[in-house]
Amino acid sequence: MNDSQPLVIRLAAPRGFCAGVDRAIQIVEEALEKWGAPVYVRHEIVHNAHVVSRLEALGAIFVEELDECPEDRPVIFSAHGVPKSVPAEAQRRNMIFVDATCPLVSKVHVEAERHHREGREIVLIGHAGHPEVIGTMGQLPGDTITLIETVQDVATFEPKDPGNVAFVTQTTLSVDDTAGIVAALQARFPGISSPHKEDICYATTNRQDAVKSLAPGADLVLVIGAKTSSNSVRLVEVAKRAGAARAELIASAESIDWSWLDGVSTLGLTAGASAPEDLVQGVIDACSEKFDVSVERVETARETVTFKLPRILAE
Repeated sequence: MNDSQPLVIRLAAPRGFCAGVDRAIQIVEEALEKWGAPVYVRHEIVHNAHVVSRLEALGAIFVEELDECPEDRPVIFSAHGVPKSVPAEAQRRNMIFVDATCPLVSKVHVEAERHHREGREIVLIGHAGHPEVIGTMGQLPGDTITLIETVQDVATFEPKDPGNVAFVTQTTLSVDDTAGIVAALQARFPGISSPHKEDICYATTNRQDAVKSLAPGADLVLVIGAKTSSNSVRLVEVAKRAGAARAELIASAESIDWSWLDGVSTLGLTAGASAPEDLVQGVIDACSEKFDVSVERVETARETVTFKLPRILAE
């Protein structure tokens, strides 16, 4: 036993991989098994360097655009979704392609298209430049969907017909931030059509709820995830807002600045939806080498969701 300073680690549950990420990674693995290496993947399959390097070692080649892919090898579209022009171009080139878009992102695409068919102007609440936002906006003609990032954007948004507006949201946003934007939209456009069921995905909400439970009284909360991972960045913000004295985003145990733990007796620990569990264990192990660690599990929900793989992989 380590007889040094005691450290209580409050471990969030749920944390780490969600069903959409699990499915996307499995799609790449099954594609490699079915067609052999190399298999091309347009954009990082999920936003995590550890996941990407493991799949690269198995024979996946990650590219940013379809024109970097040869016609004679399969290509997979990432979990974040792609604009309609991408599969259309793959079909034109007679490529084998597999769409790993998370089904909850696809649901937002379907919703946006339904509003468009019904003649509504659409607002997408999300972050500019995020691949999911690019994919959702790319489902529709440019002048029919407007990106709104803040409450201030709501005030300057001028639809053609204020009585015929709908909104959808990026799936990985902060529930609390989005609530403020939705309230501003509803105040300004009382008749605005909203999603039948909230667009922010169950996994994002569950991970944020778990952090809200472990953050009060924590001297430090560590969130394992990539800087490019929207849901991981949101977890840091949620931890700070929920009462953690400090919160930091780390890629893995190697990124910990141990001076952060000076005087820390309670550490909150979680992982974004694209971070593998072995990175969580890596942080616990690294802490155990320096402190007398006891782990408290803070469970706020149980997840049983699974998504089917695309039919092309079974054919």
